[in-house]
Amino acid sequence: MARATGARIVTNVDNLTVNDLGYAGIVAERKIGEDKMVFVEKCKNPKATTIVIRGGTEHVVDEAERALHDALFVVKDAVEDEQILPGGGAVETEVALELRKYAESISGKEQIVVKAFADAMEVIPRALAENSGLDSIEVMSELVSKHKEGEKYTGINVLTGKAVNMMKEGVIEPLRVKKQAIKSAIEAATMILRIDDIIAAKGLEEKAGEGGGKKEEEETETE
Repeated sequence: MARATGARIVTNVDNLTVNDLGYAGIVAERKIGEDKMVFVEKCKNPKATTIVIRGGTEHVVDEAERALHDALFVVKDAVEDEQILPGGGAVETEVALELRKYAESISGKEQIVVKAFADAMEVIPRALAENSGLDSIEVMSELVSKHKEGEKYTGINVLTGKAVNMMKEGVIEPLRVKKQAIKSAIEAATMILRIDDIIAAKGLEEKAGEGGGKKEEEETETE
């Protein structure tokens, strides 16, 4: 309330001065549903605000709150970084294309890894197409074709099913969110690979132990 009205919080009423007071054009009690709420409106320079979320069930309200919370933090990231990217799978498609170009310049197992990374990046636009009820093969073919022509901002318009310029459509994402998503995915994949290595190594140790035990038994029988 203090941030909204510009007032200062004081611990003792006797110390209250004119400079501590804030301003609000309207202070009114209104009934929303079964609840009565006090509305403080038309503040001169509010630094805070309250958003009232309503829904038919508690689950609907919780989902709306989660979506609103995510949206606010996405806007916060974009404002702080002042860097945005096109959405609709445009980034993943462009990265996959560049990775495949890079893979041609190397050889051996590294080339296989880079190509697998490119395939993983294309999972995002493909899933976006499938979840929208579109033909993923057709959409991906059009998307990759336009990116090869240099249209790096092209992504999937889930409403029309066409590959269009996401920046012109206003479909954008903060750079920070995209970087964190890719980083988290890499860390998860690395952890899974390490676990597989540990399990495989343990299996080899057990086999080696069983082999050594059989050899000792054979030597004992020979003696």
